[in-house]
Amino acid sequence: MRKYAVPLFIWLLFEIVAVTLWLTIDNIFYLFNFSYLGSCLAIGLLLYSKKVKYARNVLQFAVGFYMLIYLGVISNENMQIEGFWYYLFLGVFEAAVIHYTIAKIFGPLLFGRGWCGYACWTAMVLDLLPYKKPKYPRKKIGFIRYIVFILSFIFVIGLFAFQVSKLEHIMFFSFIIGNVLYYMIGIVLTFTFKDNRAFCKYICPVTVFLKPASYFSLLRVKNNVDKCINCGKCLRACPMDVNVIDNSRKRRNGTECILCLRCIDECPTKSLHIL
Repeated sequence: MRKYAVPLFIWLLFEIVAVTLWLTIDNIFYLFNFSYLGSCLAIGLLLYSKKVKYARNVLQFAVGFYMLIYLGVISNENMQIEGFWYYLFLGVFEAAVIHYTIAKIFGPLLFGRGWCGYACWTAMVLDLLPYKKPKYPRKKIGFIRYIVFILSFIFVIGLFAFQVSKLEHIMFFSFIIGNVLYYMIGIVLTFTFKDNRAFCKYICPVTVFLKPASYFSLLRVKNNVDKCINCGKCLRACPMDVNVIDNSRKRRNGTECILCLRCIDECPTKSLHIL
């Protein structure tokens, strides 16, 4: 029954959000939007638990393409971090503001950085590259993400401060250009550090939002120390360098876990589990 618990939990969570926003804002789009996202995540997690090959990749594209193409390109909604700042300063509690509030600010209290593992449209491409397991130890350059975070804030503040015209057009093109740059930088970093998730570790500004709440995440990979033989296979498999055999919330890179569950798959004694 445990394999059904997490998908059901995720689906119910998103359905509650979908119905609440639909009735509160009186816009049926939110019923469709969050029902679609919740259903994709639940089905993907269920297929993954049944060891269906490429289930997580399919899920990433189902959600990622929807966010990137439908919301971003077709609907002209900037879903990157500058879009969040922009709509927030406009006082518009829709689009990117709702997305960031639910998925990346408060949502991680429940599912940690699961968004990074199953729904990120940047990672959906990077995870297809050849270095699924990091070849080298993590570099001490994670501070770059904070610089990018601050620069995104300054960029949007500057647009308002200088009363730049046609802000909607600027935000649309910044979304397109920003995504192209993210893919380019992410691919270069992957082959430079031989690590598919190098972009997530060192550059991605969204992690600044994700990390604090992820520390208290309800869904976590835990270790049954009575079964664990300290073989190290889980540690070598983890794309985010998380010390999953340590159950403490202060474990090394604990807020970096993307719930990809590769550690659980690699564990020969099945000592690792989620929830």
